[in-house]
Amino acid sequence: MAEAQASPSHPAHSPPHPRDPLAWVLALTGLFALLTGWRLAIPSIPYFDEVHYLPAAREILSLFTEGQGAYLNREHPLLAKLLIALSMGVFGDNPLGWRIMPWLCGMLAYFAAVRTLWYASADRFATLAFAVLLATGFHLFIHARIAMLDMVMVAGLCVAAWQFVGACAQPETGRRRLALTGIAIGCALGAKWNAIPLAIVPGLTFFIARALAGRRRLLLSRRGAPVPGITLVEAFVWLGIVPLVVYALTFLPGYWLAEYLRPSPLAEKGLIGFHRDIFALQSQLMTPHRYMSTWPQWVLNLRGIWYLYEPIDGAQRGVLLIGNPLTMWLGLPALLWCLARGVWVRDWARLGAVIGYGASLGLWLIAPKPVQFYYHYFVPSFFLLAALALACSDLRRLPRGRWLAWAIPAASAAVFAWFFPIIAALPLARADAYVAWMWLDGWR
Repeated sequence: MAEAQASPSHPAHSPPHPRDPLAWVLALTGLFALLTGWRLAIPSIPYFDEVHYLPAAREILSLFTEGQGAYLNREHPLLAKLLIALSMGVFGDNPLGWRIMPWLCGMLAYFAAVRTLWYASADRFATLAFAVLLATGFHLFIHARIAMLDMVMVAGLCVAAWQFVGACAQPETGRRRLALTGIAIGCALGAKWNAIPLAIVPGLTFFIARALAGRRRLLLSRRGAPVPGITLVEAFVWLGIVPLVVYALTFLPGYWLAEYLRPSPLAEKGLIGFHRDIFALQSQLMTPHRYMSTWPQWVLNLRGIWYLYEPIDGAQRGVLLIGNPLTMWLGLPALLWCLARGVWVRDWARLGAVIGYGASLGLWLIAPKPVQFYYHYFVPSFFLLAALALACSDLRRLPRGRWLAWAIPAASAAVFAWFFPIIAALPLARADAYVAWMWLDGWR
């Protein structure tokens, strides 16, 4: 029997359409939730920057339960401390109550980041490789288990990226997703100002893409990238006005938080005046710290921070913030590869990873903050690992690269397992047990 001839509408060799790995992503998110939630209440005392944020959260909780509270930790916005106070109100002023909100935000950030890469690349292998690399990259695991502001900020940024890239990939859902993007950006800013460089990226991307389309009615045209059906004016509302409104709303409880026996400094100075105080506190000279570091040290993973190292809960325990050595170092050539390939074939997923890395790291090259720490590399590490996952996908297409594409995520998991005792506060055999993991002097 003669074979049927292919028609233009049904080509004989149509390109394969990758299946959405949503079920796998949900399963991996569940596994990551179990891993990070295990022994979440250990250590049973506040450690590292929890000693700054928990008192501020207690005062917020006191405002809602007793009608009065002091305005502490004024150098940062309120949202993350509000959420920690909420979890303390529900679960109690105990280690679980302190950390369950950052843990929930960690799961949200993980799921949203992986979905972002899927919508950006439509690459099933890269998406699942990224899920493994992100779960085993140290940064997200550690910050999902400590009551710091960073995890709330990162969750907001990841949701914003997920929704914005989803709007570009599925324009029929564009309006809803752009609205959610704006809300998430406002929440990220309301947690910590470190979100500012990435907060402007969606709006700037929309403007540049629409301007390059060469439309005569630039402001009101609904045609063209990145989200057909949305005008530039409407995009400005969702990506410019909504984030600022949401950000301002996060300060509402601050109008009732007194400062010792005086009225609230926010009520006295107003929102704009109060922000001058925040900026002054952020940029003031600080006493040099033993764990202070610079951005080249972050990039090369040369300087870590001991969040904890002391006898607690019946054993010697430690939490060391470094990046996974394997993936932090392999990610650097992966970024260069993504830049070269992205420019050569106009691959926006790969270029997006490079641009996001540069934008999030670039803040710390110009920030008027003299004392900086490795945890500021938290956000850039997401883009670094995304670039590595995309590079692994490219390796997989090479005749002799397939085994390496699988080996890199597997090796990342193995390195994570080796370091697990000193990133998860497991009991250590003796006080000097940390030496076994000190590959570099800068980690001590």
